[in-house]
Amino acid sequence: MSTLLLDEPETVHTLNVAAADRLRASMAAVRVCFTWWGTRKSLSTEQKSQAAESFGAQGQFLTAGKKLLDASHPAFKAVTAVRGRILSHWKGISLPFPEPGLRLIRQADIASFDVQMTNLRAELEEAVATLDQHFDEMRTAARQRLGSLYNSGDYPLSLRGLFGIAWEYPSVEPPAYLQRLDPKLYEQECRRVSSRFDEAVQLAEEAFIGELNRLVSHLSERLSGQEDGKPKVFRDTAVENLREFFTRFQQLNVRSNQDLDGLVEQAQRILRGVEPQLLRNNSIHRQQVASQLAGVQATLDGLMVDRPRRSIIRPNQREQA
Repeated sequence: MSTLLLDEPETVHTLNVAAADRLRASMAAVRVCFTWWGTRKSLSTEQKSQAAESFGAQGQFLTAGKKLLDASHPAFKAVTAVRGRILSHWKGISLPFPEPGLRLIRQADIASFDVQMTNLRAELEEAVATLDQHFDEMRTAARQRLGSLYNSGDYPLSLRGLFGIAWEYPSVEPPAYLQRLDPKLYEQECRRVSSRFDEAVQLAEEAFIGELNRLVSHLSERLSGQEDGKPKVFRDTAVENLREFFTRFQQLNVRSNQDLDGLVEQAQRILRGVEPQLLRNNSIHRQQVASQLAGVQATLDGLMVDRPRRSIIRPNQREQA
């Protein structure tokens, strides 16, 4: 039976249960899957034995592989860059969920997410088509680099269709038919799903706290530190990334942690109307912002260290206990 920690206020428990219920009502699970041709291959037993001889070792105790293609080729990097954008978009618009490969997306965002992912899939297909045009020259380069390790059988005739992306929205709710077949098992599944959403609230808090801590720490260090007696250089993105975080937090915030909500509002007030060039040109304003961010940083550090592990008992579980 789950218990509610005695040293944690009841209001925190109430906030978390309400947040979990909101997530369950307003979010949907989304999974993104990649098809990706591997550029590395293990050496054969004979090849490992030959390699081991040079070290006076035994082949069965040696792990070795070869790179089939140069992944630093511009055409290949363009393909991996699209994959990076896909992952960034998926994670940027969703919250973590405690089941492998699943994240939570707002139901209201599904249509726009579908459009964006369709566009990114088209970009990926275009990048793969360009990569395929360079495939022969890349295989020729691999033959020269690999020497006797080169095996034409390791390579497909074309790379088209070997890189792809798919996404789906699987249900995480107990199937309705289970209620008819086995009511007790259905209730058990309902409690399991409730527990998953409780965990999702905690994961969301941890993710937001960790990201805000990283962004504030980076900007604060850039503003307060010096190199060779001069203020450190910082990029506009140090400020812009924080503003993007504020927008995403407002859209995805589960409203379960009042301390975190307050810190985000505080950081947002500090940077309101602040432009990167102003921080570069005005040393007094720069020091002021750095000092204020240091206060946010200190509180964030406390949240990360002291944040209690929560074992939540939901209302229906309490009645059954």
